[in-house]
Amino acid sequence: MILVHSPKPLRSPPPAGSLLLRFSLRIALTALLAAAPFAGTTASAQDLGIEVGAKAPVVTVQSLDGKPVDLGKYIGKTPMLIEFWATWCPNCRELMPALLDAEKKYGKQVKFVALAVAINQSPERVRRFLAAHPMPHDFYYDVDGKAAGAFDAPATSYVVVLDKAGRVVYTGLGGTQNLEAAIKKAL
Repeated sequence: MILVHSPKPLRSPPPAGSLLLRFSLRIALTALLAAAPFAGTTASAQDLGIEVGAKAPVVTVQSLDGKPVDLGKYIGKTPMLIEFWATWCPNCRELMPALLDAEKKYGKQVKFVALAVAINQSPERVRRFLAAHPMPHDFYYDVDGKAAGAFDAPATSYVVVLDKAGRVVYTGLGGTQNLEAAIKKAL
């Protein structure tokens, strides 16, 4: 065995925090590399939330003035488009022009409903938003998250389209959805 003397002084071990940081970075890099083969594939909107073909759950939400509203008065009686929505949601704002265009075209045949989620907003905040940005469809408030839970809504900007029988014909997520094609599935 040959020992080589190095002129460099021995370094003390790095502080524990930097070891944790390096370990975390290594884990993150490993996760990214493991996911690389799947980078070209995305989860279909139909893979998220309530299953397409399922009977829509009947839930009670609140009007913005606090009165209970049973969505069962619409579900199974008319085609519906339900969006899980928030004042602070950038995807919801991005989706709004397509939603308004679809409502203008299909509003006499389809009931459009926005369910404001009870995360970082109140009914009062929703009312103020709608006063500044009037919308033609109904807005209700999902006070305790029961509607979001029943529809298995993964996030805001989640859209569910129901046919006249109350069956789910489409689910979508995000600011760019083909709502016209989704609505045609319900008609």
